[in-house]
Amino acid sequence: MLTSMTGFAARTGRSDGFSWGWEIRSVNGKGFDLRFRMPDWLSVLEADVRKQASAVIGRGSVSLNLKIMRDAGENSVEINPDALNRILEAISQIEQRAGETGVNLTPASASDVMNFRGVMDAPQNREASDELLDALRADIAPLLDSFNEMRTSEGASLDGMLTRQLDEIEMLTKNAQGLLGDRAAEMRTNFEAAIARVMGSRAEMDEARIAQEIAVLAVKSDVTEEIDRLHAHISAARDLMASGVPVGRKLDFLCQEFNREANTLCSKAQNAGLTEIGLALKVLIDQMREQVQNVE
Repeated sequence: MLTSMTGFAARTGRSDGFSWGWEIRSVNGKGFDLRFRMPDWLSVLEADVRKQASAVIGRGSVSLNLKIMRDAGENSVEINPDALNRILEAISQIEQRAGETGVNLTPASASDVMNFRGVMDAPQNREASDELLDALRADIAPLLDSFNEMRTSEGASLDGMLTRQLDEIEMLTKNAQGLLGDRAAEMRTNFEAAIARVMGSRAEMDEARIAQEIAVLAVKSDVTEEIDRLHAHISAARDLMASGVPVGRKLDFLCQEFNREANTLCSKAQNAGLTEIGLALKVLIDQMREQVQNVE
């Protein structure tokens, strides 16, 4: 079964006078990219999260946020002076440089500054208790389980769509194969008609030369290999989808190969029906590749 790179999960908890909320979400990515946003005083958790996440997520751009506050009403947060000073100094330097270069900037508001990481901290947060850390660590596995449930559900939908698209590609490929016999006779008729128009009379044509030219034309326009490769790609795609491992990159490469064969089929067609099938294949392959971009 396929797994989607798109997913979301959230989880809340409370322990040792604190309440918190986890959020994890992911979108398409070329590799595995995990980004954290959590208070500096809880950065010790990052190694645990990264280890567990990398064990169950193969690919995708993943962001994980942890918001935590103390259960103490108006005293739930306080300003971190060191972080505030660093942010204000950086803003001052940016505004000064912008002024020197003639760039107009919108002044930063107090709420903008508060949103920078580390400026607002929970009091007494410099040394998180073992009880709090253990409670937060205990949330990681259930959070990832919920996250993967959604990715698996999305993957099942992708599997169904891709299976239907492969079935349609296979049907079109078989239809193309069925046209090859009539196409050969049609090519001969068209070639003889073209020679007759040039030479003025069918009687003037050398049958041996005509047969030779038709044979050369048939070789150049033969699409048997393209159709055979399309069948092989269909079989390979189905095997990948049934493998149970992350196959998004391989499926993406296979879509490129599908498209190559469809392009060649169109260029060699010399038959209205075959051209129509080739164009339909290209549309289906493009649709399939769009879905494959979401596969882990």
